[in-house]
Amino acid sequence: MFELWSKGGDAFRRVLPAVMAISIHRNQEKSAFFWAISLQSERLADLGVMYDRLHVTIVDKDGENHTFEVAAGDNLLDIAQANDLEMEGACGGSCACSTCHVIVESDDMYDKIPEASDDENDMLDLAFGLTETSRLGCQVQMSPELDGLVVKLPQMTRNMQASDFEKR
Repeated sequence: MFELWSKGGDAFRRVLPAVMAISIHRNQEKSAFFWAISLQSERLADLGVMYDRLHVTIVDKDGENHTFEVAAGDNLLDIAQANDLEMEGACGGSCACSTCHVIVESDDMYDKIPEASDDENDMLDLAFGLTETSRLGCQVQMSPELDGLVVKLPQMTRNMQASDFEKR
């Protein structure tokens, strides 16, 4: 039996199809609710659900490191926004702006990320502080190969929209 404890519902949402039993416990010392989710590891394997946690570090604009445990398939924009980091994502993650621009710290790790699409490259051309290892956070999905990824947020972002180029 595998037990997963989480202060929020995010982990619960990821493993919902494999949940066998759920109970809510109140921690009297910290006055916090914790979800206790009991899972049968065989059931997880049958459903193809991975419960191995990956790690990503996001360096904010002030140079502070924020390391998170995430699941395979999570993208950097969602991770940053879920943890209240300053990453705008003006287009909602549809690869139509450059406000989720990140800079991958390691060339080796950058090479492990699938190649950027033409749409992503077009948006990156509009990004402030573009580097050789720049990517859009909405397009970088975590995978076991990217465990330990470190990305840095640029000092500024530029929100260019089609309406900025319309005649007035």
